[in-house]
Amino acid sequence: MEKPQIRVIKKPELRQKIPASDVTIWRWEKQNKFPKRIVLGGNSVGWIESEVDEWLAKKMAERN
Repeated sequence: MEKPQIRVIKKPELRQKIPASDVTIWRWEKQNKFPKRIVLGGNSVGWIESEVDEWLAKKMAERN
């Protein structure tokens, strides 16, 4: 059985999906309202794309 691919996106791609400020995203993470970032090394961070997509789908469903 093939393992699902995990894709990590960095901030520029995240900002295309979620047009919110860095501070807003940071606050949501601290309040457990947004997927947590992962440290990739040094000052580099990323987010697991599937988690971000699930979060966005949930927000879209809540509006209905």
